[in-house]
Amino acid sequence: MRLNISSQSAILAVLVLLMPPAVQAQSPLKVFISADMEGVAGVVTGDQLSPTGFEYERFRGFMIAEVLAAIQGARDAGATTVVVADAHGNGENLLIELLPDDVTIVRSWPRPHGMMEGIDSTFDAAVLIGYHAATTSTAGVRAHTLSSATLTFVALNDIAMPEAGISAAIAGHFGVPVVAISGDDVAVAEVEALLGKIEGAVVKTAIGFHAAVTMTPAAAQSLIRARVKTGVERRRELRPDVLQEPVRLDVSFKHYRPSEILSYLSIVERTGSHSIRFVGRDIVEVSRFLEFLSEYSAELAP
Repeated sequence: MRLNISSQSAILAVLVLLMPPAVQAQSPLKVFISADMEGVAGVVTGDQLSPTGFEYERFRGFMIAEVLAAIQGARDAGATTVVVADAHGNGENLLIELLPDDVTIVRSWPRPHGMMEGIDSTFDAAVLIGYHAATTSTAGVRAHTLSSATLTFVALNDIAMPEAGISAAIAGHFGVPVVAISGDDVAVAEVEALLGKIEGAVVKTAIGFHAAVTMTPAAAQSLIRARVKTGVERRRELRPDVLQEPVRLDVSFKHYRPSEILSYLSIVERTGSHSIRFVGRDIVEVSRFLEFLSEYSAELAP
């Protein structure tokens, strides 16, 4: 008897399910990890976040350790390929020689997909490590969106966004679900409000912008590994965050001049004394515009 294509597909699907876990794990499974730093266990002030801070060298080590825990969690769930984007500050925080030889790393700026540079439709899951709450938060540790120095509000399609929301939207554009996040309790709650019940590793509880009750690094790393493993295993039940298109971006600045100057562009509408609106055909176009906002200066060289 000749089986039709749908029957053959159904039988193949059943055979895969009947395979031993070790055999199933050999199937290609790509995981993308975006790593920020403000949400790393123990981080509370600028002393840990900038190369000029007296605790930075120690805490970049903790950031790397949390990324390593996420990589191992992904591998525990069967990941065969892992790409890591260094998405904090200058994008040069991860000591790349400490990462596994088969991992590739995205470094430095500018880059069109921002904190998610390197992702595409070939990935099966995305993980956000060390993320923080939005600039609209009154409670999150180091809460900001993209720039604590210049921006007071960022929204996509009228919904205020943390960086994790923007990252999830970019992943969703490529059909990739965000399956796990680590950070403080406020950051994790914000993402769950946007995406639903993904795997959240709460490594510290916010007291305020500059203070938290935190887990130790080793305990946080263990939790991250477990949550990422579960998240990757749950990837098929978690939906990509696909925004309705075109995508409307609203941004408010701390100062008047950026909104005034940007409104000279025909693609930008000035919506208030400190605010603008840009409408992109999709989140990728919006991401490129946000990179322009973050990176452009007339003094750029070379």
